[in-house]
Amino acid sequence: MEDFRRTYLRLCKEGGVDPQEGVVAQLQEKGGTQGSRLDLNGQSLSAETCSVLARVLHNDTVFTEVSFSDCMLSEEGAKVLLTGLFGNTTVKVLDLKGNNLRSKGAEVLAKLLARNETLRRLVLEWNALGVWDEAFSLFCEGLAANSALTHLDLRNNQINHKGASELALALKRNNTIEVLDLRWNNLGLLGGRSLLEALQKNKSIVQLEIAGNNIPSDTLRALEQSTGHNSDRQSSQRMSHSRTQVLSKEINKLKEEKGRQFLNLMETIDRQRDEMGHSNRSTSIQIGQLQEALNERKSAVNSLTAKLQMTEAALALSEQKNHNMGELLARVKTEKDEQRERQSRERRKEQEDSVLREGKLLREIQNLTETNNQLRNKGEETERRCKSQQQQIFEVKQELTNSTAELKLRLAQAEDRLEIEKRRSKQALEDMDGLRQKEVEHVNRHLEESERTLQERIFKLEGQRIQLEEELSKAKAACVTERAQAEEELGRVRAQVRLEEQEHVSSLEEKLRSVRSSLQEVQLHCSQQKQTISELQAKNSQQSIEMDGLKRRIEELQQELSGKDQERVAEVSRVRVELQEQIGHLQAERTVQGGLKEKISALEREIKVLSSNHREALLDKESEMSSMLEKLRMKDAEIQRMREDEATRASYLQSAILTYVQGSPLGHFSSPKK
Repeated sequence: MEDFRRTYLRLCKEGGVDPQEGVVAQLQEKGGTQGSRLDLNGQSLSAETCSVLARVLHNDTVFTEVSFSDCMLSEEGAKVLLTGLFGNTTVKVLDLKGNNLRSKGAEVLAKLLARNETLRRLVLEWNALGVWDEAFSLFCEGLAANSALTHLDLRNNQINHKGASELALALKRNNTIEVLDLRWNNLGLLGGRSLLEALQKNKSIVQLEIAGNNIPSDTLRALEQSTGHNSDRQSSQRMSHSRTQVLSKEINKLKEEKGRQFLNLMETIDRQRDEMGHSNRSTSIQIGQLQEALNERKSAVNSLTAKLQMTEAALALSEQKNHNMGELLARVKTEKDEQRERQSRERRKEQEDSVLREGKLLREIQNLTETNNQLRNKGEETERRCKSQQQQIFEVKQELTNSTAELKLRLAQAEDRLEIEKRRSKQALEDMDGLRQKEVEHVNRHLEESERTLQERIFKLEGQRIQLEEELSKAKAACVTERAQAEEELGRVRAQVRLEEQEHVSSLEEKLRSVRSSLQEVQLHCSQQKQTISELQAKNSQQSIEMDGLKRRIEELQQELSGKDQERVAEVSRVRVELQEQIGHLQAERTVQGGLKEKISALEREIKVLSSNHREALLDKESEMSSMLEKLRMKDAEIQRMREDEATRASYLQSAILTYVQGSPLGHFSSPKK
């Protein structure tokens, strides 16, 4: 371009170098470039001009192709020009045809190949690199260290069999060169063999031009076969890469579908939790309302107890004889408090063992009967003393009868409400059991669907494996590398399948854990509701006991004691009935939990059976792969034997040709320059 011409002229002026008129005219005539190509073919470049061009090319330019063919470069000029390309990162094609490069040129080319990482094509036709063995060995070392060059042209470079052996060593280490042109050199039979040996390890060369090198036809055919194998191998690698991409896409799709299913499950679980929270809130609101009603009743009872305490104080002031009776009543109170504490403890223990509760209740009933008998005896003694006070207490009795009637009505209402709450709690428990059964059925369906999907994927993978084995049987020459690739792919697929199975099993375990946690939460909620019901019942019983005590204090008559005995018997029977109902509910819950545990154990067994089946299938596949690998090894051995036979035949041909050549005059072949 114009900028390149200006920089060239400026650098020539700064260095005091005479800009060659031919170069400047060429730059002006063609604009210096053809697109992104710098073309100076046929221009005789001096060392000073080469140094200026090296300084220009040292920095990155717009050129991707540079051509210096037939420029008659001197060794110094070639050295300076090539050193300028060491740090260049834009030039991808370099043409040095017909410049008679020798030892120094070969050394600089070796350094260029070792340092430059962007050069893709190098044309060195019609040079003399193979004349000096040491310089060419350095060039081969640089070629071995290079990892970017794909096309190398070494036509007509006077390379002999020693240079061919050095080049073969470089090709064993290089894995990027795809096209190599060695026509019209002097490689000979030994050079052809060394190249053939190198191609046994090099898998990147797909095109090798080697005509005009006095190499026998059998070695040429072997070289062509090896290059053909390399091309077939690269095509198979491309096919396997495309197939792995398709498999990875399918696996990603399956992962996305599983993620969606997991999100749907989480949404359903969240909905169920919200419903559970809503039901819990409604029950807590109802319990709060019941507790408020009980508090109101407590306040009414407390007001009545205050009135009764006032009447008792008046009675104590009026009569000193009742002091002894008050002491007896205080003792009875203490005994009743102790009995209440015992009853509360026993009721707490009843939740753990229902049989012990019934025994303790029977013992308490016996103790209460004994205390009632004692109280009857004491009442008979007090009847004699309290006949004079009946008139004063008559009014208080009327008030107490009214209050007791009201309290009984309120107690009946409270019992009705408690029964309603019990029915509601039963309905809630039944709804929870239905939800649990639905969740278990949903988990079972999900497990069946996952099993079907896994079986389908296994069939697909088996079909793909069969296709890969057929391709491996077709590609006999490339069996070693293709076998390694197939093993790697199968290992990846197995690892992916195992990871997916582990993830699926872990997800199922997490679901089971969530179900168990939800069951535990429901059980805790039920136990809390039962505790609140038992506390309400205890409070109701305490209130009834307090009312009975107040009646005994005020009336102090045998008729009231008998009525209280009847009430206590009714309460005990009612408590027994309630305890039996609670025991029945607990047993039903235990049976439901046992059924859930059995279902969970059955699911775990099914998961274990599935995992064992998958393992057996994988073991069968591994055994089949091992048998196929043994067959491939046998075929490799047969191919090796055939190669050895061909090598022996070639040695025999070589010996025969040498004997024939020793007996006949030798002729040298030289090709004309193109």
